[in-house]
Amino acid sequence: MDYQKTCLPNGIRIVTSRMPHVRSATVIVYVGVGSRYESDRLAGISHFLEHMLFKGTERRPDPVLISQAIEGVGGMMNASTGREHTDYWVKVPSRHLELAFDVLADMLRHSLFDLGELEKERHVIVEEIHGIRDTPDDYVHDLVDRALWNGHPLGRPIIGSEETVEAITRDELIAYLEQHYRADRLVVAAAGDLTHEQVIELVQRYFGDLEPGTPADPLSARLSDARPTFELLERPTEQAHLCLALPALPYRDERRFVQGMLDSVLSSGMSSRLFKEIRERQGLAYEVYGYLREYADVGQAVIYTGTDVERAERALRAVRGELEKLVREPVPDDELERTKELRVGRIVMGLEDSRAVASWIGGQELVFGEVLTPEEVIARIRAVTSEEIQALAQELFQPERFALAVIGPFADVEPLVCAVR
Repeated sequence: MDYQKTCLPNGIRIVTSRMPHVRSATVIVYVGVGSRYESDRLAGISHFLEHMLFKGTERRPDPVLISQAIEGVGGMMNASTGREHTDYWVKVPSRHLELAFDVLADMLRHSLFDLGELEKERHVIVEEIHGIRDTPDDYVHDLVDRALWNGHPLGRPIIGSEETVEAITRDELIAYLEQHYRADRLVVAAAGDLTHEQVIELVQRYFGDLEPGTPADPLSARLSDARPTFELLERPTEQAHLCLALPALPYRDERRFVQGMLDSVLSSGMSSRLFKEIRERQGLAYEVYGYLREYADVGQAVIYTGTDVERAERALRAVRGELEKLVREPVPDDELERTKELRVGRIVMGLEDSRAVASWIGGQELVFGEVLTPEEVIARIRAVTSEEIQALAQELFQPERFALAVIGPFADVEPLVCAVR
């Protein structure tokens, strides 16, 4: 992968990658703000704002006109809100690259915040919250965040709560946009059948007059800020939904490649240890997986499984057993090499699409201020040793750091706590 980078005088960073073998172009505008920048009272405002930018502009007052502009040329668009950033993306046939910029800039800079649309979208988000709460295999992840980071913004749902979403005003949304959607917080990433010069010209045209703002920092977090506890939501479900979480390394730690390999050995694919033990060997669950959430200053590792209520303790003991095995024993060479090849193969295959490439270069530029090529990342993965994985497992997998969230027909969480402690 070749990429180019330019920083405009107002602070907007531009990164591009030319893919002459494709006929698409993807543009992603990253904004360096997310839910951990919010006060408790405004919890969910980053996500609410993201929704509202699709709800009509001065030139496209009907929200349908925004989607029609892109879908009318065969393109697609969407956005997402995280804890540390928000992104807006458009993918179009490459001859419509200018249209992608025109629509994105129109949304980010000229949205109307019509009161009628705002109230409709408020209701939509409240229904989204209800939907999450009605879906235990989704909601348990919110519970485990709270169980691990109780009292910290990292422990709040990105979407906010029904109470906070109901209270956010139009003026607060506009003020939040004006405070955070500033030039120095933006990264524009583009990939596909395009040139760097094309993208620079379009960014200058549509965003070149955007002013920088006053830097804002999220509430910091450290490993010691984790307050591991246990959350039980008693419900008459057919399955027990279980999430085990623990604090982990941030993405700025150089050992993030070791941490990624540790996660892959444990939970990547049907050849991972959790899948083989929990599903294949013991037949305890249909679904079992793990994932990492890495932030600037801290991270967290999460393991989820859904299992028969009567076998919940056994499933948790099996998960705990796999963690203990990584602490006690180095990963065998053959397993380590297979897992490395899995990660390398997925990187290579995952970068066949212009949106994936734009995400690769833009995401790294946003958080690191530099971009590692796939070849550089693959070299870091191949350099990870079994000894490094075991040492990190010994550092992270400490039972007193485990947080547990459970949804199911349980009157008492203590037996399940004992299974992981």
